[in-house]
Amino acid sequence: MPDCHNRLGVRQGLTFITGLVECLCFAGIIFGWASLVFVLKTDGYFNYLCVNATGTNGSQVLDCSGQDEQFSLVFTIASFMNNFITVASGFIFDHFGTTVARLLGIAFHTVGTLMVTFSNSGLSLLLFPALSFIAVGGIMLLITNMQVGNLFGGRRSTVITLYNGAFDSSSALFFVIKLVYESGISLRACFLFLSFCSIIHVLRTVFLFPRTFIPYPLPDHYSYGFSCSKLYAAKRSMNASSHETTKTEQLASEAPAKQEKTLRECVLSRLFIWHIIWLSVIQLRHYLFIGTLNSTLQKLTDGEPSLVSQYINAFAFTQLCGVLCAPWNGLIMDRNKRKPRAEGMSEQEADLNSSVLSLFLTSLMALVFSICAATPLLPLQYFTFIMQVLNRSFLYGGNAAFLSVAFPSCHFGKLYGLIMAVSAVFSLLQYVCFALVKSVLHGDPLYVNIALTVVILLAFIHPLSVFLHCRSLASQREKTHL
Repeated sequence: MPDCHNRLGVRQGLTFITGLVECLCFAGIIFGWASLVFVLKTDGYFNYLCVNATGTNGSQVLDCSGQDEQFSLVFTIASFMNNFITVASGFIFDHFGTTVARLLGIAFHTVGTLMVTFSNSGLSLLLFPALSFIAVGGIMLLITNMQVGNLFGGRRSTVITLYNGAFDSSSALFFVIKLVYESGISLRACFLFLSFCSIIHVLRTVFLFPRTFIPYPLPDHYSYGFSCSKLYAAKRSMNASSHETTKTEQLASEAPAKQEKTLRECVLSRLFIWHIIWLSVIQLRHYLFIGTLNSTLQKLTDGEPSLVSQYINAFAFTQLCGVLCAPWNGLIMDRNKRKPRAEGMSEQEADLNSSVLSLFLTSLMALVFSICAATPLLPLQYFTFIMQVLNRSFLYGGNAAFLSVAFPSCHFGKLYGLIMAVSAVFSLLQYVCFALVKSVLHGDPLYVNIALTVVILLAFIHPLSVFLHCRSLASQREKTHL
């Protein structure tokens, strides 16, 4: 059996590392939209929407605001689908297991990359379904990868946040495509390569994942994969009469003590409702920033292409740091694992206590990021980019980690999907904001930025709510011991 234990250790390591690479290179690539827009504009996508207009000094200028609006709409729909379809993805994952969910996600992702591969300036409208398919496939890959954290017990939150950080950093892939494109390789060749990479995803699904899920807490002698599962099955069959009977009795005696909340109770809880608000308001700020970054930089640089490219490259480079920032949040949430718990304190209560600081820091970073993004100073945008990637890493990693500690694991897929779907509906306001800036505010986003900064203050209520909930649990525990 030592050989099998060694193989399981190697398998777990490979599952973790390849999952990190998958999230880093494929799952969240649509959030590098600003880099791809630069390439798409060069290739003439939606250029028929550019019209001649009269400038302030009476000269003829090319007005491409219609083109910018169309690109913004592509990203709005794709980011909406990225979140909204997650509710269906969560149910598919919870009901049909890992294999079905991953194969479906891989199919979506491949169809999306192939559609970009065969698109051109005359088929610009293909970008709408293509980016949506890539977004949906990417989020399904992320959902199925987050369960890998269950293999690592005390570092579970750290692994989950690391994967979400890798998801954020994958937006840098479009930056890499931009650099490759500028070196002479076509956009079609880049996306064709991404399509062929789906073969690796399929192989990983078959050899490095169970057909159903990775449970939490991890049972004794848990195994997955072909060889080890057969060996363990043989071992269990040898002492079935004694070992299995004892285990069944233990489970029967423990079952009544642990009564999980129903899905309805979770959804209607104060913690879940404030968590939705917390995620939605911060996410809206990020989506509006990413969706309008190219046009904002055009305005701040007076349309200087080399300067716009320089800032787009800087933004894309900072996205690579998401995978480095996200584990900090996980370490904050996992710090209770190294501390002795108070008498009578459950593991869930300790985890919730640890999440308060994480939620507060995420809200504070969102406020700082929003203020910087609202300030029309070009050099300040470098700091804005840093705050954006730091806050995004904390936001999505903290979202998944909080759901995993605050609610039963059997509902994780459904709750994660539901919260992303609701936040997706809320994120549609980004297009309303964009249209408002263009039509009513004559291209000046100042008042919209101020309004969004004020709305972000709502996010601070969530950590306060969790803190008060933990205080209430502690008070009840003290009364019980008296």
